[in-house]
Amino acid sequence: MIGAIIGDIAGSTYEFCNTLDYNFDFFPRGCSFTDDSVCTIAVADAILKGVSYRDSLVSWCRKYPNPMGAYGCSFSRWIRSENPQPYGSYGNGAAMRVSPTGWAFSTDEKVADEAAKSAECTHSHPEGIKGAQAIALAIFNIRQKIWKNPLEDARLHCRRIYGDDYLERIPKEGEWNETCQGCVPLALHLFSQSSSFEDAVRKAVSYGGDSDTLGAIVGSLAEAYYGVPTEIATKALSLLPTEMICVLSDFETKFNPESEVCKLLR
Repeated sequence: MIGAIIGDIAGSTYEFCNTLDYNFDFFPRGCSFTDDSVCTIAVADAILKGVSYRDSLVSWCRKYPNPMGAYGCSFSRWIRSENPQPYGSYGNGAAMRVSPTGWAFSTDEKVADEAAKSAECTHSHPEGIKGAQAIALAIFNIRQKIWKNPLEDARLHCRRIYGDDYLERIPKEGEWNETCQGCVPLALHLFSQSSSFEDAVRKAVSYGGDSDTLGAIVGSLAEAYYGVPTEIATKALSLLPTEMICVLSDFETKFNPESEVCKLLR
């Protein structure tokens, strides 16, 4: 799941000040983790502790009430609610936090079920759940080597879920779109055009729009296929609080022990 966090950090300073320059500064001054990383860590921690996704999200987000870029208005109200309930969202937040479910479970049925659970505590609209499942299942199929040609298979996966005309419906470059039905097909498309982990994240962030979230989703896919370069992982880890690193370390040790991140944290 470090791929999602790296994509989030790389896009953090460009979220409200977009760049269309592919050669942007990957870790510029002032970059930081945002709500995308907080929520991704919360999903991973829920899996590790066997607690509900809702309770873990509430706990972690209350612990970090003012991340860079802030939380969305509806999600922020949900966090502060005395009894948080699903609110029918189909926003891309369901897909940006789902990557741990693609690593932690061993069948596509279980991955789809857990991805849905991670989404539906807030994003209970069918499109929100579908977006989370689409990304989690892509990660699962890539890391399990079920897809023989992940770049081509990502396109086929997207076509099956969103239709043959998905390219006509994705946001234009620089267009702000926070929906799963806009962001998820775009993320799968950008990943399918990539040649390395860094290239994938650069394509995502320099596309504009919701840069940090698009970076997080594409980064989560790219990690499963390419792995993460050591120097990029090292820099990202240096920007995380110790308690987030502990969750990341425990998760990688349990579910991805051969990863470069796991080796770095040993």
